Amino acid sequence: MGAIDWSKSPKPSNATISFSFEWAMKNLSSGIHPTLPTKQTLKHQGDRLEISSAAARCEWDFSLSTVVSSSASAAVSDALGSIEFDPSNTVVATGGIARKIRIYSLNSLLPEDNIQLLTRGEQNDTAFLDHVNACSFYICTPAKLSSLRWRPGSGGRLLGSGDYDGVVMEYDIERKLPVFERDEHGGRRVWSVDYSHWDPFVGASGSDDGTMQMWDPRCGGEGGECVAKVQPAAARSSVCCVEFSPFGDSLIALGCADRMAYAYDVRKMVEPLHVLEGHTKTVTYVRFVDAQTMVSAGTDGCLKLWNMSDCGLIRTCKGHVNSRSFVGLSVWRHGGLLGCGSENNQVFIYDKRWDEPIYARGLEPMARPGFDHAFVSSVCWRQVQEDHCTLLAGGSDGVLQVFVGTKIS
Repeated sequence: MGAIDWSKSPKPSNATISFSFEWAMKNLSSGIHPTLPTKQTLKHQGDRLEISSAAARCEWDFSLSTVVSSSASAAVSDALGSIEFDPSNTVVATGGIARKIRIYSLNSLLPEDNIQLLTRGEQNDTAFLDHVNACSFYICTPAKLSSLRWRPGSGGRLLGSGDYDGVVMEYDIERKLPVFERDEHGGRRVWSVDYSHWDPFVGASGSDDGTMQMWDPRCGGEGGECVAKVQPAAARSSVCCVEFSPFGDSLIALGCADRMAYAYDVRKMVEPLHVLEGHTKTVTYVRFVDAQTMVSAGTDGCLKLWNMSDCGLIRTCKGHVNSRSFVGLSVWRHGGLLGCGSENNQVFIYDKRWDEPIYARGLEPMARPGFDHAFVSSVCWRQVQEDHCTLLAGGSDGVLQVFVGTKIS
């Protein structure tokens, strides 16, 4: 997502909603997750923040594997607003200001020599690539992109997007063509799109028009019927993020410019099931950590972990810098790790058990005019159940960087 000034957020106010369903949702059971807080300290070493606590460094060792950039002479802004792994975790899609969806294979981003070293737990050398050579292909889009999301159940073929013109689109990646378009946000920017995991035809979008809309392309006309519409704040504060629970239940979470995070049961959206209050500025991201825990990010520079059973705050994570921009938030659920960007152009990794970062590293800015104040604008974990992990980070200067981590035995 692009930069925007959220320094003056409206105060919370009453919500409105419209709702229309003819299909039923199943409510499935959820699990629990015990956590214990601990303390670490950070110290600066050049452009890199090192963790001095042995407890924080004993489980994972991270390194920068690959840097992908454009030609130094490129003048067009190429800020990366969204990065998404496909369901197979072997293909990556990126989108942003350049009005392009770029598709990469993981093999092109992780050179074979680095993959072998990662598997053996050995340190790798950083590879430097160009987008032209690393990218498998790209699809031109009619507007700047703020969000991407692969549609579940499509075999990695359908990719949804939200754009600055307020339009939601789906692209057939094999045919490299748009196959669905929905323009129901009155031309106001769509910040976020997501798909249901219990019914992958159902999608949701959050917009600057102050609404979250759910739609089903099997119903209604060409753009699909709006099956639910929520306006969390009467003042029409922007809905900055939407995410369906990936754990098979019927929850959808929203992050809003009214400083609140909300969770709704999609079967009964007359009012929110949970209202999570604690951020002092705009809530830019919400992500489900597990069936009982959610994390929210705000432009107050905090990540907050919430217990969804009682709306209790588990802990607040601090260390990164975020006062006005979308800097990304991603959860590696198998490893219990949170990744986010920072306005000081660093990538931060938190363990969900602790309130301070376990790793931070600055991205090397490219020597390009107009990018003196680059920041990390998007991040994405590869969702695999292994003892090594992969985190992708995109910058406002268009640079894509690949970090790998190995479990220390």
